[in-house]
Order: sequence, then structure tokens, then C-alpha cells
Amino acid sequence: MSVDRDQVLRSAAALLTRKATSTMDEVARAAGISRATLHRHFAGRDALVRALEDLGLQECEAALDRARLREDSASDALRRLVKEIEPAAGLLAFLYTENQLFEGDTQNDGWSRIDDRLAALFRRGQESGEFRIDITPIWLTEALYGLIGSGAWAVQDGRVAANDFSYMIAELLIGGAQRRVDS
Repeated sequence: MSVDRDQVLRSAAALLTRKATSTMDEVARAAGISRATLHRHFAGRDALVRALEDLGLQECEAALDRARLREDSASDALRRLVKEIEPAAGLLAFLYTENQLFEGDTQNDGWSRIDDRLAALFRRGQESGEFRIDITPIWLTEALYGLIGSGAWAVQDGRVAANDFSYMIAELLIGGAQRRVDS
């Protein structure tokens, strides 16, 4: 029987997002495979987390591409991005909080590429007058990460309807970032 590696990774992400201390046995059970099969694909937790990171980065970059961040208004591009990234939100919720990915000198360059693209979107919104200039593009990027992670958890726990994910995140962030002209 062939093992769908992406499905194993998604099952692992869903479990680890809910219970970060899950054992490799628990990850294997959640994925519907044996521990031996899991270990054939991932030598240990570190290898599993790094594979999850690679998958998450691929999905983020693909969502950024599909969202066409340079087209239309920055607000419209941000709305498209949140909608495009939604299928990977559970995986990203885990990755954003996995400290081992952001410690030391071994941080994956993919995070910097994503950060740069998002900051450029927010900077474009500031330059066009859509977004506030008193909040840095870096902070807006971090706020977006936080909202995506929180939204994924809320949907996963059944506290928020999945259909509301994109709207609530985009509108909350845009509403807070929106530049207001005093009359």
C-alpha cells in the first residue's frame, strides 16, 4: 500500500496544532499508518516538523502567486490572499507557533521570502493611501499570520463557521489597517 505523504503531513499538522506534545505514535495513529511506516518517511519529530515546514512554505508561496498581489487594490489583493491561503490555514497555524523553526541559524529562507512579499503588499497599500502609515508593514504581516492561525484554530474547534474564515480575517485586518481621512 502506498502512503500519501501529503496526507500524512496534513494529519500530523492537524494533530500537532491541537496537541503540540503529541508523540510520533499519536501522529502515526492520526494518519492511519503504523509507527514504523511513519519512521520510514520521517526519522523523528524534527524531520517531521521540517517536512511540515516545507509543505507549508510551498502552500504559502502558491497562495501568494494565485492571489496576484500586484493586481487591483491592496485591499482586494489581501482579500484574495486570505481566501487562497485558507486551505493551508491549519498547517500554518501549527508552523507559526513551532518555535524550533525560528531558533538559531537554520531558519528556512522561505519564511523571509513570504515575509517580504506580504510586507510589499502592505507597503503598496500604504503608498496608495489605503492603509495606515503609522503601522509598519512588518507588523501588519505578523498580524495577518496571527489572524490566520487564530482563525484556523477557531474553525477547527467549531467555534467559527468555516465559511466565515476568509471574510472575518480580511475584514478585521483591513478595517484595522485602513487609513481614515479626518473631515
